[in-house]
Amino acid sequence: MFITVANDKGGVTKTTTAVHIAAYFQKLGATLLIDKDPNGSASVWGRRGKLPFKIMNWEEGTYHARSFKHVIIDTKAGEERTDLVKLASGCDLLIVPTTPATLDTAALIETLSTLKGATNKYKVLIAKVPARESDAAQLRAALEKNGIPLFKNDIPRLKVFERAAAEGVPVYDVSDPYAQIAWDAYESAGKEIKNGKAAAR
Repeated sequence: MFITVANDKGGVTKTTTAVHIAAYFQKLGATLLIDKDPNGSASVWGRRGKLPFKIMNWEEGTYHARSFKHVIIDTKAGEERTDLVKLASGCDLLIVPTTPATLDTAALIETLSTLKGATNKYKVLIAKVPARESDAAQLRAALEKNGIPLFKNDIPRLKVFERAAAEGVPVYDVSDPYAQIAWDAYESAGKEIKNGKAAAR
């Protein structure tokens, strides 16, 4: 399985999503996270502690990818809209994380319309959703109305994700009462990918 995580906006939990999707797939087979972000956010996360999967930069990762069953790519913040189409065509699935708080729905729909006309290998993951958040429901309804594929469940906005990044571990390794809730959300997304896409690499 070859999965890319990208968006043309920053601050949308791109690295958090890449790390936790990689953590899920590592349970299914050897997984590589390629850190294509010039800021090296995923690499910094990994250096702080111990992640269960291998992390490499773009140059290393593209060479070693053939040795792994699953490859997750964390792209740079603010990918160009035209580049999203190229990214989607080159992988099994493009995950586009988005948040109801930071994105204008019309702009997001315009961005995703570029993908819609070129490929069906993408899915939007709504993240950083506060409890009792009506904006997330409105965003979901607007995207569904425009025929944009969505993950069934949202990712909640929880402080435990920040703790996981600070400790350099997946959220399930953090000692926190909300850790399991946080992991369940990403595990659900992982299962949806696994059950919806047939072949591993």
